[in-house]
Amino acid sequence: MTDVLPTTAPATQAAGDEQATRTRRPRERDDTVRTPGWLYAVLTIGLVVVVVPFVWMLLSSFKPESEVRRVPPTWWPETVTTSNYHTLLSRLDFPTYLFNSVVVALAVTAGNLLFCSMLGYALAKLDFPGKRALFSIVLGTLMVPGVITFVPLFVMVTKMGLSNSLLGMILPFLAGPFGVFLMRQFITSLPDELIQAARIDGAGELRIFFSVILPLCGPALATLGILTFLTSWNNFLWPLVIAQTEDKYTLPVALALYSVGQNATQFGLLLAGAVVVVLPVLAIFLVLQRHIMQGIAMTGIK
Repeated sequence: MTDVLPTTAPATQAAGDEQATRTRRPRERDDTVRTPGWLYAVLTIGLVVVVVPFVWMLLSSFKPESEVRRVPPTWWPETVTTSNYHTLLSRLDFPTYLFNSVVVALAVTAGNLLFCSMLGYALAKLDFPGKRALFSIVLGTLMVPGVITFVPLFVMVTKMGLSNSLLGMILPFLAGPFGVFLMRQFITSLPDELIQAARIDGAGELRIFFSVILPLCGPALATLGILTFLTSWNNFLWPLVIAQTEDKYTLPVALALYSVGQNATQFGLLLAGAVVVVLPVLAIFLVLQRHIMQGIAMTGIK
Protein backbone atom coordinates (compact mmCIF):
# COMPACT_ATOMS: atom_id res chain seq x y z
CA MET A 1 0.00 0.00 0.00
CA THR A 2 2.78 2.40 0.79
CA ASP A 3 4.42 1.72 -2.60
CA VAL A 4 1.23 2.44 -4.63
CA LEU A 5 0.23 5.75 -3.09
CA PRO A 6 3.16 7.86 -4.37
CA THR A 7 2.47 6.73 -7.96
CA THR A 8 -1.32 7.11 -8.00
CA ALA A 9 -1.40 10.58 -6.45
CA PRO A 10 0.61 12.32 -9.20
CA ALA A 11 -1.38 10.45 -11.84
CA THR A 12 -4.63 11.63 -10.33
CA GLN A 13 -3.34 15.20 -10.14
CA ALA A 14 -2.13 15.09 -13.78
CA ALA A 15 -5.51 13.79 -14.93
CA GLY A 16 -7.23 16.62 -13.08
CA ASP A 17 -4.93 19.22 -14.63
CA GLU A 18 -5.51 17.80 -18.11
CA GLN A 19 -9.26 17.90 -17.64
CA ALA A 20 -9.12 21.49 -16.38
CA THR A 21 -7.00 22.45 -19.38
CA ARG A 22 -9.52 20.87 -21.76
CA THR A 23 -12.35 22.80 -20.13
CA ARG A 24 -10.46 26.09 -20.42
CA ARG A 25 -9.29 25.73 -24.05
CA PRO A 26 -12.66 26.24 -25.80
CA ARG A 27 -13.32 29.44 -23.85
CA GLU A 28 -9.87 30.88 -24.63
CA ARG A 29 -10.23 29.93 -28.30
CA ASP A 30 -13.59 31.66 -28.54
CA ASP A 31 -12.15 34.86 -27.07
CA THR A 32 -9.30 35.01 -29.63
CA VAL A 33 -11.37 34.18 -32.73
CA ARG A 34 -14.32 36.42 -31.99
CA THR A 35 -14.47 39.44 -34.34
CA PRO A 36 -17.18 42.12 -34.35
CA GLY A 37 -19.58 41.81 -37.24
CA TRP A 38 -19.63 45.55 -37.95
CA LEU A 39 -15.94 45.39 -38.85
CA TYR A 40 -16.66 42.95 -41.69
CA ALA A 41 -19.48 45.20 -42.88
CA VAL A 42 -17.25 48.30 -42.96
CA LEU A 43 -14.44 46.44 -44.75
CA THR A 44 -16.88 45.03 -47.29
CA ILE A 45 -18.31 48.46 -48.05
CA GLY A 46 -14.80 49.88 -48.43
CA LEU A 47 -13.82 47.03 -50.76
CA VAL A 48 -16.87 47.61 -52.95
CA VAL A 49 -16.21 51.36 -53.14
CA VAL A 50 -12.62 50.75 -54.25
CA VAL A 51 -13.17 47.85 -56.66
CA VAL A 52 -16.39 48.89 -58.46
CA PRO A 53 -14.85 51.81 -60.46
CA PHE A 54 -12.03 49.56 -61.72
CA VAL A 55 -14.49 46.82 -62.74
CA TRP A 56 -16.68 49.34 -64.55
CA MET A 57 -13.60 50.78 -66.30
CA LEU A 58 -12.55 47.33 -67.50
CA LEU A 59 -16.03 46.41 -68.75
CA SER A 60 -16.61 49.78 -70.41
CA SER A 61 -13.34 49.50 -72.33
CA PHE A 62 -15.01 46.73 -74.36
CA LYS A 63 -18.07 48.86 -75.21
CA PRO A 64 -18.55 50.92 -78.37
CA GLU A 65 -18.42 54.68 -77.98
CA SER A 66 -22.20 55.05 -78.31
CA GLU A 67 -22.81 52.64 -75.43
CA VAL A 68 -20.19 54.29 -73.22
CA ARG A 69 -22.05 57.61 -73.60
CA ARG A 70 -25.48 56.10 -72.95
CA VAL A 71 -27.58 57.58 -70.14
CA PRO A 72 -28.37 55.78 -67.90
CA PRO A 73 -25.12 53.84 -68.28
CA THR A 74 -25.04 50.08 -68.74
CA TRP A 75 -23.06 47.77 -66.49
CA TRP A 76 -22.42 44.78 -68.77
CA PRO A 77 -21.53 45.61 -72.38
CA GLU A 78 -24.40 44.82 -74.74
CA THR A 79 -22.04 44.80 -77.71
CA VAL A 80 -18.56 43.50 -76.92
CA THR A 81 -15.89 45.06 -79.10
CA THR A 82 -12.11 45.40 -79.03
CA SER A 83 -12.04 48.44 -81.32
CA ASN A 84 -10.81 50.68 -78.51
CA TYR A 85 -7.75 48.50 -77.95
CA HIS A 86 -7.22 48.14 -81.69
CA THR A 87 -7.22 51.93 -82.07
CA LEU A 88 -4.91 52.28 -79.08
CA LEU A 89 -2.33 49.86 -80.49
CA SER A 90 -2.56 50.77 -84.17
CA ARG A 91 -3.30 54.47 -84.54
CA LEU A 92 -1.03 55.65 -81.72
CA ASP A 93 2.70 55.01 -81.54
CA PHE A 94 2.07 52.80 -78.54
CA PRO A 95 5.50 51.05 -78.30
CA THR A 96 7.31 54.41 -78.13
CA TYR A 97 5.03 55.78 -75.42
CA LEU A 98 5.27 52.54 -73.45
CA PHE A 99 9.06 52.55 -73.73
CA ASN A 100 9.27 56.15 -72.49
CA SER A 101 7.01 55.41 -69.52
CA VAL A 102 8.93 52.28 -68.56
CA VAL A 103 12.33 53.99 -68.79
CA VAL A 104 11.25 57.02 -66.78
CA ALA A 105 9.43 55.00 -64.10
CA LEU A 106 12.23 52.44 -63.66
CA ALA A 107 14.98 55.09 -63.55
CA VAL A 108 13.12 57.22 -61.00
CA THR A 109 12.37 54.14 -58.89
CA ALA A 110 15.97 52.90 -58.97
CA GLY A 111 17.27 56.36 -58.08
CA ASN A 112 14.93 56.66 -55.11
CA LEU A 113 15.79 53.20 -53.84
CA LEU A 114 19.51 53.97 -53.93
CA PHE A 115 19.75 57.62 -52.86
CA CYS A 116 16.91 57.58 -50.34
CA SER A 117 18.45 54.51 -48.71
CA MET A 118 21.84 56.23 -48.50
CA LEU A 119 20.38 59.39 -47.00
CA GLY A 120 18.22 57.35 -44.64
CA TYR A 121 21.25 55.39 -43.46
CA ALA A 122 23.24 58.56 -42.86
CA LEU A 123 20.40 60.19 -40.89
CA ALA A 124 19.72 57.04 -38.88
CA LYS A 125 23.14 55.60 -38.02
CA LEU A 126 25.85 58.19 -38.66
CA ASP A 127 26.82 61.12 -36.45
CA PHE A 128 27.78 64.37 -38.16
CA PRO A 129 27.28 68.09 -37.54
CA GLY A 130 23.87 69.39 -38.59
CA LYS A 131 22.20 65.98 -38.57
CA ARG A 132 19.12 67.14 -36.67
CA ALA A 133 18.80 70.28 -38.79
CA LEU A 134 19.03 68.24 -41.99
CA PHE A 135 16.34 65.84 -40.81
CA SER A 136 14.15 68.81 -39.87
CA ILE A 137 14.57 70.16 -43.41
CA VAL A 138 13.51 66.78 -44.81
CA LEU A 139 10.38 66.82 -42.64
CA GLY A 140 9.70 70.41 -43.66
CA THR A 141 9.86 69.63 -47.37
CA LEU A 142 7.20 66.96 -46.85
CA MET A 143 4.76 69.76 -46.05
CA VAL A 144 5.58 71.84 -49.14
CA PRO A 145 3.16 71.24 -52.06
CA GLY A 146 4.82 70.11 -55.28
CA VAL A 147 3.18 72.94 -57.24
CA ILE A 148 5.38 75.46 -55.43
CA THR A 149 8.60 73.83 -56.68
CA PHE A 150 7.26 73.17 -60.17
CA VAL A 151 8.37 76.45 -61.76
CA PRO A 152 11.89 76.49 -60.20
CA LEU A 153 12.43 72.90 -61.34
CA PHE A 154 11.30 73.75 -64.85
CA VAL A 155 13.66 76.74 -65.03
CA MET A 156 16.60 74.67 -63.76
CA VAL A 157 15.95 71.80 -66.19
CA THR A 158 15.54 74.20 -69.11
CA LYS A 159 18.78 76.06 -68.35
CA MET A 160 20.59 72.73 -68.12
CA GLY A 161 19.43 71.93 -71.65
CA LEU A 162 17.40 68.89 -70.57
CA SER A 163 14.00 69.97 -71.87
CA ASN A 164 12.34 67.58 -74.32
CA SER A 165 14.42 64.66 -73.02
CA LEU A 166 13.81 61.63 -70.84
CA LEU A 167 16.65 62.73 -68.56
CA GLY A 168 14.76 65.94 -67.85
CA MET A 169 11.81 63.87 -66.66
CA ILE A 170 14.02 61.66 -64.48
CA LEU A 171 16.62 63.91 -62.87
CA PRO A 172 14.39 66.11 -60.62
CA PHE A 173 12.77 63.06 -58.99
CA LEU A 174 15.73 60.79 -58.24
CA ALA A 175 15.28 61.33 -54.48
CA GLY A 176 12.23 62.48 -52.58
CA PRO A 177 11.73 63.57 -48.96
CA PHE A 178 9.11 60.90 -48.31
CA GLY A 179 11.52 58.16 -49.39
CA VAL A 180 14.28 59.58 -47.17
CA PHE A 181 11.91 59.70 -44.21
CA LEU A 182 10.62 56.19 -44.85
CA MET A 183 14.08 54.63 -45.12
CA ARG A 184 15.40 56.59 -42.14
CA GLN A 185 12.58 55.34 -39.92
CA PHE A 186 13.12 51.75 -41.01
CA ILE A 187 16.91 51.78 -40.69
CA THR A 188 16.61 53.30 -37.22
CA SER A 189 14.95 50.08 -36.05
CA LEU A 190 17.95 47.96 -37.15
CA PRO A 191 20.34 46.98 -34.32
CA ASP A 192 23.52 49.04 -33.98
CA GLU A 193 25.48 45.91 -33.03
CA LEU A 194 25.51 44.75 -36.66
CA ILE A 195 27.17 47.97 -37.81
CA GLN A 196 29.65 47.93 -34.94
CA ALA A 197 30.62 44.34 -35.69
CA ALA A 198 31.20 45.21 -39.35
CA ARG A 199 33.35 48.19 -38.39
CA ILE A 200 35.41 45.98 -36.08
CA ASP A 201 36.00 43.64 -39.02
CA GLY A 202 37.39 46.59 -40.98
CA ALA A 203 34.42 47.29 -43.28
CA GLY A 204 33.96 50.82 -44.57
CA GLU A 205 30.68 52.72 -44.64
CA LEU A 206 29.90 51.84 -48.25
CA ARG A 207 30.51 48.16 -47.65
CA ILE A 208 28.40 48.29 -44.49
CA PHE A 209 25.62 49.97 -46.42
CA PHE A 210 25.59 47.54 -49.35
CA SER A 211 26.43 44.33 -47.44
CA VAL A 212 24.68 44.83 -44.10
CA ILE A 213 21.99 47.51 -44.33
CA LEU A 214 20.46 46.98 -47.78
CA PRO A 215 19.84 43.21 -47.38
CA LEU A 216 17.82 43.96 -44.22
CA CYS A 217 15.72 46.69 -45.86
CA GLY A 218 13.71 44.46 -48.17
CA PRO A 219 10.22 45.38 -46.84
CA ALA A 220 10.96 49.12 -46.79
CA LEU A 221 12.54 49.00 -50.26
CA ALA A 222 9.52 47.15 -51.64
CA THR A 223 7.18 49.74 -50.14
CA LEU A 224 9.21 52.66 -51.45
CA GLY A 225 9.61 51.00 -54.84
CA ILE A 226 5.93 50.42 -55.50
CA LEU A 227 4.93 53.89 -54.27
CA THR A 228 7.62 55.60 -56.34
CA PHE A 229 6.87 53.53 -59.44
CA LEU A 230 3.16 54.26 -59.11
CA THR A 231 3.75 58.00 -58.76
CA SER A 232 6.19 58.17 -61.67
CA TRP A 233 4.11 55.91 -63.91
CA ASN A 234 1.00 58.07 -63.43
CA ASN A 235 2.83 61.40 -63.54
CA PHE A 236 1.15 63.63 -66.11
CA LEU A 237 1.89 67.32 -65.58
CA TRP A 238 5.71 67.21 -65.55
CA PRO A 239 6.10 65.03 -68.70
CA LEU A 240 3.47 67.19 -70.41
CA VAL A 241 5.55 70.32 -69.80
CA ILE A 242 8.98 68.80 -70.52
CA ALA A 243 8.06 66.73 -73.60
CA GLN A 244 7.73 68.97 -76.65
CA THR A 245 7.66 66.33 -79.41
CA GLU A 246 5.59 63.19 -79.76
CA ASP A 247 8.55 60.83 -79.52
CA LYS A 248 9.09 61.95 -75.89
CA TYR A 249 5.48 61.47 -74.74
CA THR A 250 4.72 59.03 -71.95
CA LEU A 251 1.56 56.92 -71.86
CA PRO A 252 -0.57 59.26 -69.69
CA VAL A 253 0.35 62.27 -71.82
CA ALA A 254 -0.30 60.48 -75.12
CA LEU A 255 -3.65 59.08 -73.95
CA ALA A 256 -4.83 62.45 -72.68
CA LEU A 257 -3.83 64.29 -75.88
CA TYR A 258 -5.11 61.75 -78.40
CA SER A 259 -8.35 60.80 -76.66
CA VAL A 260 -9.47 64.43 -76.38
CA GLY A 261 -10.43 65.79 -79.80
CA GLN A 262 -11.54 69.22 -80.91
CA ASN A 263 -15.25 68.43 -80.53
CA ALA A 264 -15.55 65.50 -78.13
CA THR A 265 -13.59 63.14 -75.92
CA GLN A 266 -13.25 59.49 -76.98
CA PHE A 267 -14.12 57.89 -73.66
CA GLY A 268 -13.80 54.34 -74.96
CA LEU A 269 -10.22 54.97 -76.06
CA LEU A 270 -9.48 56.72 -72.77
CA LEU A 271 -10.84 53.79 -70.74
CA ALA A 272 -8.86 51.26 -72.76
CA GLY A 273 -5.71 53.29 -72.21
CA ALA A 274 -6.46 53.54 -68.49
CA VAL A 275 -6.69 49.74 -68.31
CA VAL A 276 -3.31 49.40 -70.03
CA VAL A 277 -1.76 51.96 -67.66
CA VAL A 278 -3.19 50.28 -64.54
CA LEU A 279 -2.19 46.69 -65.37
CA PRO A 280 1.61 47.00 -64.78
CA VAL A 281 1.10 48.71 -61.43
CA LEU A 282 -1.45 46.10 -60.38
CA ALA A 283 0.88 43.27 -61.36
CA ILE A 284 3.78 44.76 -59.38
CA PHE A 285 1.57 45.24 -56.34
CA LEU A 286 0.33 41.64 -56.43
CA VAL A 287 3.90 40.36 -56.60
CA LEU A 288 5.24 42.59 -53.82
CA GLN A 289 2.18 42.98 -51.59
CA ARG A 290 3.61 40.85 -48.78
CA HIS A 291 6.74 42.98 -48.59
CA ILE A 292 4.71 46.18 -48.88
CA MET A 293 2.46 45.27 -45.94
CA GLN A 294 5.46 44.23 -43.88
CA GLY A 295 7.33 47.43 -44.68
CA ILE A 296 4.37 49.65 -43.75
CA ALA A 297 3.87 47.72 -40.50
CA MET A 298 7.55 47.82 -39.48
CA THR A 299 8.30 51.40 -40.50
CA GLY A 300 7.99 53.74 -37.55
CA ILE A 301 8.66 51.17 -34.83
CA LYS A 302 11.15 53.64 -33.37
